[in-house]
Amino acid sequence: MDTPASPPPYDLLGVGIGPFNLSLAALADAVPGLRTLFCDQRPEFRWHHGMLVDGARMQVPFLADLVSLVDPTNPWSFLNYLREQDRLFPFYFAERFQLPRREYDHYCRWAAERLANCRFGTEVTALHWAAAPGEDPCYRVELTDTATGRRSTVRARNLALGVGTRPVLPEAFAGLAGHPRAFHSADYLDRRADLAGARDITVVGSGQSGAEVFLDLLRRHEGDGVRLRWLTRTRALAPMEYSKLGLEHFTPDYTRYFHGLPGPVRDALVTAQWQLHKAASAETLAEIHDHLYERTIGRPIDTAPVEITPGTAVTDTRPGPCGGLELHCRHTDSGAEHLLRTDAVVLATGYRAARPAALEPLADLIDWDEAGRYRVDLDHRVATRPGLTGGLYVQNAELHTHGVGTPDLGLGAHRAAVILNAVTGRTVHRLPDRTAWTGFAPPVPAPPVPSSPVPAPLEQTPVLPRPQELTRAATVGR
Repeated sequence: MDTPASPPPYDLLGVGIGPFNLSLAALADAVPGLRTLFCDQRPEFRWHHGMLVDGARMQVPFLADLVSLVDPTNPWSFLNYLREQDRLFPFYFAERFQLPRREYDHYCRWAAERLANCRFGTEVTALHWAAAPGEDPCYRVELTDTATGRRSTVRARNLALGVGTRPVLPEAFAGLAGHPRAFHSADYLDRRADLAGARDITVVGSGQSGAEVFLDLLRRHEGDGVRLRWLTRTRALAPMEYSKLGLEHFTPDYTRYFHGLPGPVRDALVTAQWQLHKAASAETLAEIHDHLYERTIGRPIDTAPVEITPGTAVTDTRPGPCGGLELHCRHTDSGAEHLLRTDAVVLATGYRAARPAALEPLADLIDWDEAGRYRVDLDHRVATRPGLTGGLYVQNAELHTHGVGTPDLGLGAHRAAVILNAVTGRTVHRLPDRTAWTGFAPPVPAPPVPSSPVPAPLEQTPVLPRPQELTRAATVGR
């Protein structure tokens, strides 16, 4: 009896379905003959569920959807979502370029539930590189159905890791790990009820999440005497850079420039450019100020139980002897130290890329850099040892190689198109050569004009064309 042939390998398998792999799935959906599968262990799409606070808006325009900045005619665009929801006219009259966070989440769920290549409730438990007898080597992907526990194996020629980032708990807060009244802002809505009864609440972190949590607490605790404190290590509550030319750091042009810099320079730049990708929006900061202004009408501003203290680092933490929490703090400028007692802490302390456990069987085949991070080329492909020839691509794990645009939704569709073009070996999606007015690299000097021999008599001197000056466009990417 003939043994039934195993199904052909997928051309591309995605691990995780966040916005970036969802963008890849949406753009791949229109490619004829391309076999793709995207798996996520969660039962449904969820995007920063703990931070879908009422009134919170995106920090990018609605065109930073899954597909529009690559293919605005794609059926998975946000405008087509509005059409399917009969919301085009309401959106038109709203006249808001930035979407409510809740609407962006709903849009992504709308797409994820309809894309045939997305499979939820399916955990990728292990990734191997192997070859069956008589077959070319492929990735062997072990899957587990999270509802039934049933295991299966599929093959894939290429992988795209889109597992997202994980909340960061700074070392200074290790003493509060697991405390019911100390949690990350990623869990804010799920854990907000744990703050009930607290008379003193501290928010740590100066980014957008910290600002949104602080504003939500201000609105919820107006007039009830609860003391609210916003503590930040940065010296100022500076707004995110949002000038039009400043935003050109979130273009493929800047990504190419950044990728070509030496590693130590890239690492220093990521730290120095915090205001491009870690600060709060000017609108949210203005709302906080407006709220505080209105709640203190008719009385001195220092009567409001509110403290905003930048330039203060938390150096150690522990549970207090009589309940509550103790934060040991140091003022950055003066060096003065003090002990702060509070009832609860919300840590808006950011996120960090993490290596998925399923990748461990391949760890020895990956060419890690000196810091144990991926080496990633401009096509977002990870460098591997010679024994691993299949494509391994990453999304939102290459901040150290591709710069501040890595986590930005505005570059998500472009990155997905770059990966698809690399996987297929052809131009599936045409991408522009130039996307910014700014020339980030220094101009290439013009070659010296060779000295001429003894000049001929004037009447015999040829008229030479004037050397063409290099334009800004001619220097891009050099």
